[in-house]
Amino acid sequence: MASLEDTDRFEQQRQEKLNRIRQLGIDPYGGRYAGSDSAARIKRMFRGDDQTQRVKCAGRIVLLRDIGKLIFITLRDWSGTIQAGLSKNLLGSDATGWPLAKLLELGDIIGVAGQLGKTKTGEITIWADELSLLSKCLHQPPEKFHGLADIDLRYRQRFVDLWANPEVMELFKKRSAILATIREFLQSRGFLEVETPMMQPQFGGAAARPFITHHNSLNMELFLRIAPELFLKRLLVGGMEKVFEINRNFRNEGLSRQHNPEFTMLELYQAYADYNVMMDLTEQLISLLVEKYCETNQVQFADTMIDFSRPWRRATYAELLKEHAGCDIDDIKAIRRKAAELDIAETAMDDVVVVDEVFGATVEDKLVAPTFVLDYPADLCPLTRCKKSDPKYAERFELYIAQMELANAYTELNDPAQQYENFLIQLRGQEESMARMDRDFITALKYGMPPAGGLGIGIDRLVMVLTGALSIRDVILFPLLRPCPERSEQVGSPEEDSSLRPK
Repeated sequence: MASLEDTDRFEQQRQEKLNRIRQLGIDPYGGRYAGSDSAARIKRMFRGDDQTQRVKCAGRIVLLRDIGKLIFITLRDWSGTIQAGLSKNLLGSDATGWPLAKLLELGDIIGVAGQLGKTKTGEITIWADELSLLSKCLHQPPEKFHGLADIDLRYRQRFVDLWANPEVMELFKKRSAILATIREFLQSRGFLEVETPMMQPQFGGAAARPFITHHNSLNMELFLRIAPELFLKRLLVGGMEKVFEINRNFRNEGLSRQHNPEFTMLELYQAYADYNVMMDLTEQLISLLVEKYCETNQVQFADTMIDFSRPWRRATYAELLKEHAGCDIDDIKAIRRKAAELDIAETAMDDVVVVDEVFGATVEDKLVAPTFVLDYPADLCPLTRCKKSDPKYAERFELYIAQMELANAYTELNDPAQQYENFLIQLRGQEESMARMDRDFITALKYGMPPAGGLGIGIDRLVMVLTGALSIRDVILFPLLRPCPERSEQVGSPEEDSSLRPK
């Protein structure tokens, strides 16, 4: 990594070239560049026997070889790279021709137009007879364009990471395509995409700490949503029978390989369905994504090969607890002994919390292949309908893949009296939270919500699995990061950068 002194020296050199470009009468931050094709398309349409193919392309210089009267440049746009050949004979000696070409540097954004051909080594090349400078790069690019390697700096400077590391650009293009496929899949099944509030007077739909903000005009406290669930269910009451939202949620909690405080969820609801319908839909959707975006059903993730072949395993919470913890779910004494063995401070915990802690410690890291965990203890699921055959359990599943929870689904509770009672139990002893109970949601239920299945899928974690990314930060364009003052010289800002002040 370049030192601060080196960075200042490089920027000064680039500033001097910027001034020389201006002296040529050239705007170093040019405007519209119409009629250009992508690098990938130009390569596809190359016809070796056609000597009249004229093309136009714009991109960033990622490789530059100046060999005197000939300069070879590799341009990168978001489709890939293409070579351009700049020669004194073709460009001429006017200001926008060869003199400009000799002032170009790595990182500059240019446009070239000319005949398409090949070099002696067989590389498709644009032999430019027109050259336009579209944006001057004043920061020194990553050394030799071997890529931006510093992981922390990559996250902080995603604007460099995307063009310095082509695989990063491809990952985020794939993420966008995955979201488009999800929308197409749901819309083809009659689901309507909707939007619900991100600022809410009460927070609910999940157990999480919210971010709190204040609306000045109304002089009221608001919360960034932790889940859209309660608003989407209001739409079921209103008669929208199949709805989904690809939404941003905010949870004021820790950072980790699997957690970012701001994250993307797919949440959907279907009237007259249940968690079995949601299970089938989840398996169909993710299987489609694997088929479309992975080479085979065997997907490499870290050191593990994940087999997505259908059908996926379906096992109850109690079965898995017995299998991996060796405890019967009804034997709370045995479960507490197991918790003590695992160094879980269980003495002050309610029984159901101890059970869930032991489950998390013994089962979750065993769930690598896609596994639906069914029928959670009802006390853990205040928004879920209980099983008629055994009310101790709720009709809920979580889907685990690669030791991560990717989806959570319920047969939704639509009894307003039972829902109100569940809220009271959940909030007992929390007077401040009791005041914030979403009573308007209870009112909505009193108008009648149809029986329904609901599903939430963590998009960021799903993209991790489909692309092999090992950290959630790799699949979020701008993940939340801790302040890092020592990086200020690399991040830069107009207030701090004297080179950006008017001369």
